Amino acid sequence: MAQKDVGNKIPIYKLKDTDEVMKYYDEWGDGNKYDKDMVDWNYTGPIETTKVFSEFQKNKDAKIYDAGCGTGLVGVELKKYGFKNFHGADLSKKLLELVPNDLYEKLEQVDLNKPINKKDDEYDSVMCVGTFTFGHVKPPALEEFIRITKNDGFICFTINEGIHEEYGFDKKIEQLKEQNKWKEIKFFKSDYIASKDVNAWLGLYQVIK
Repeated sequence: MAQKDVGNKIPIYKLKDTDEVMKYYDEWGDGNKYDKDMVDWNYTGPIETTKVFSEFQKNKDAKIYDAGCGTGLVGVELKKYGFKNFHGADLSKKLLELVPNDLYEKLEQVDLNKPINKKDDEYDSVMCVGTFTFGHVKPPALEEFIRITKNDGFICFTINEGIHEEYGFDKKIEQLKEQNKWKEIKFFKSDYIASKDVNAWLGLYQVIK
């Protein structure tokens, strides 16, 4: 799989650790460049993922954890579908500062490669869009998402096609199915950032406890 450069200063696939990622996105957030780039690039991840999610999560009062929320693009889409009770978490303080006021019930700076400071079964669903990509959050986060999600809750996410196998997401997804921790509802290739010829796998899984 060719590694495609969708970054602003350096190719995003060259990011190796948490500090590099945080600095990268903090700089990207300056002057709201991140949101402007997402519009220019026709970044469709939040739109497509939330559409799929809303087809199955019918409870508009569902408590949703938006993991890697960035500037709130998923939150904007969730609001369009009538959801109102969602929390956002992201590594970049700069991007969190760009989230529209009163969009999320709560915002937190969080490293999703570490255990999430939430109780078991705290959320009805988890969204994670644009976060499973080069140098970012690794497959073990999926187990944390399951832990904080109630039985029958949904986990909806994208995985950049370039890391799906390289980082072991393919194996982790299958392992969680074999362990009967979730069941597959949807899993397909989506456009993601069509203007940059970058695709992602879009997954929707239902938690089993």
